[in-house]
Amino acid sequence: MSETERIAIFVLLVGMACMFTAVVTDYWAVLSPPVERFNETCEAAHFGLWRLCKKHIYITQASFEEGHGCGPISLPGEENCTYFRHFNPGQDAEIFEYKTQKEYNISAAAISIFSLAFMILGSLCLLGSCTGTGKGRDYLLKPAGMFFAFAGICAFISLEVMRQSVKRMIESEDTIWIEYYYAWSFACACSGFVLLFLAGIALLILSMPQMPRNPWETCMDAEPEQAE
Repeated sequence: MSETERIAIFVLLVGMACMFTAVVTDYWAVLSPPVERFNETCEAAHFGLWRLCKKHIYITQASFEEGHGCGPISLPGEENCTYFRHFNPGQDAEIFEYKTQKEYNISAAAISIFSLAFMILGSLCLLGSCTGTGKGRDYLLKPAGMFFAFAGICAFISLEVMRQSVKRMIESEDTIWIEYYYAWSFACACSGFVLLFLAGIALLILSMPQMPRNPWETCMDAEPEQAE
């Protein structure tokens, strides 16, 4: 195994760790309702693909900023988390406020599952290529690179769907949220997308047959014909 391949595999491992962390954590986006005065409790929220957590934060005079929302989310407070019932129609109405929001979240969660599936398939092909030799090894590197590149593309689509979901939630007049920002789970997903896609393309390039540096190398490497 060449040094370039080792670097590509290391980058893939980091990308898979980032993507897995993003999928299982709940800090894709943080939402804040308006706060009109201090010495009151407000309810901020953060959510991921599977769960929404609402946090009751007591706003003191020191943390109060006129015109800003509840938070920051790092302030102490009681937190209550609820899992999304993605496949139960009519559920989570009080969380999403309207049907379209739930459909966006279902789409982002489903696409992230495809990303994990491609990561698993790519890992199996990569493991097979590491134990193989010769043409069999290169044969498995090609699908491994494709699977990892597909995983990166699915991660990007999931990120964009989630971004549109948050945008629609903030712009809707039916929700109480006025401020938002993307948190560290979203950053992990972004890192996973970049690393998986680039490393997958790198594996594809490494598995391609090497072009001769000089035109006559192909003729020189050819086996001589046997005289009859």
